[in-house]
Amino acid sequence: MLRFARGSAILAPMSRTDDVVNGIKHMILNGDLQPGERLPVEKELAETLGVSRGSLREGVRALSILGILNSRQGDGTYVTDLDVSQLLAPMGFVVDLQGDGQTLHLHAIRRLLECEAARLAATRITDEALKEAEALLEEAGRILDENPEAHERIIEIDIAFHRIIAAHTGNPVLTGMIETFASRTVRERLWRSLREEGIDRRTHGEHNAIWRALKYHDPDAARIRMANHLLGVEDSLPFLPGPDEDEPPLES
Repeated sequence: MLRFARGSAILAPMSRTDDVVNGIKHMILNGDLQPGERLPVEKELAETLGVSRGSLREGVRALSILGILNSRQGDGTYVTDLDVSQLLAPMGFVVDLQGDGQTLHLHAIRRLLECEAARLAATRITDEALKEAEALLEEAGRILDENPEAHERIIEIDIAFHRIIAAHTGNPVLTGMIETFASRTVRERLWRSLREEGIDRRTHGEHNAIWRALKYHDPDAARIRMANHLLGVEDSLPFLPGPDEDEPPLES
């Protein structure tokens, strides 16, 4: 089998590790391996895939990193439940590694995803979820009135509000992709809060406008309100710390 070599149009043979990855993938797609099922013993699986045990182990390690397989010491290797958010987690790691020069590009993607999420959620969100989102916004309002310097809690509420919307799209892949942007968003939102006076109050007003569109189950209004909100996020990006400035330690 052939593949394109990285950074070149020259064709290079696929490695035996690639054969293992593709072989196990096809076994899952064909139903020969089900989510939660244990892989055959090493000798049998290596013979089935036509590879050495060493190549098999390398392929299994690669699939474990991707969240497709889970090796349990003393109990063999299992196919995971193939949860979308878990499978997309490596993409979130890659997103976090991007430099400041990619920030606008990343937020443009986030805007596309979350605007569609708001549109979908407007037709699917439950009364219970609306009450949960309303409670978050009420808490944010109290904090802004009583303790406006509590930036980290405001950010937590911001993330939770967006997660409620993503969770009600009816599309787990879209939900998982939105989640991949969360940790970078947390850091950038903190700096926006610290550097732009009044940004939390503006964001709070935008969130309330989104919530009202969701409450009335208006997909177009929800999409537009989300777009206005995230365009405001993008407009504030020049205020983020430059490459020579220290970022505060913040775990997502």
